[in-house]
Amino acid sequence: MTRISLLRALASATLAASFSLGAVASPGAHGPNGEHLDGPTTAAVPAGGRPRIETRSEQFELVATLDGGEFAMLIDRFATNEPVLNAQVEVASGGLKARAPFHDDIGDYAVADEALLKLLSQPGEHAIVISVSHGNESGLLNATLKVTAEQAPQAHAHAASEDHEHEHASGSRRLWIVIGLIAAVLLAIAAWRRRAGAARTWKGGQA
Repeated sequence: MTRISLLRALASATLAASFSLGAVASPGAHGPNGEHLDGPTTAAVPAGGRPRIETRSEQFELVATLDGGEFAMLIDRFATNEPVLNAQVEVASGGLKARAPFHDDIGDYAVADEALLKLLSQPGEHAIVISVSHGNESGLLNATLKVTAEQAPQAHAHAASEDHEHEHASGSRRLWIVIGLIAAVLLAIAAWRRRAGAARTWKGGQA
């Protein structure tokens, strides 16, 4: 499944959950007949999932996800749900700015700037301004990306490092146990051979 499919599936699941629980719908969401639903201008995915935002302006609506070393965005027209393709998109947060090139093969926009991604990956709340320019239309979309310690990539990396060290230590212990068992078997064989040789010598002396 492509990244755009995953993002759209996640957006659909969030909207469906909102309806089922009777909660306020996500920003820029549309009802079954295409009508817009009132709601706040930002939304965050629960802890443990991928950090995610939804936001809108008068012209555009956007769903973005921080995952896999990218800050990827899907942009639609707010009035019609029509995908916005080949726009000029820039993301700003914490004094840093980066362009988000359009991916023709996937249909999304993605920031790959290391400095900005490192900032957004830190646990906490990150105010983000996304500028979109498409033809004669332009707009600014404001959102807050919420990242928990569990969602932060460096937390996962640290946990993976600890797991690797634990596995390495366990492997070392297992290796020494195997070496000890082999040594014990070799000693037992050597002792048995000595006893067998002594018994033959004793019987030969008796004869």
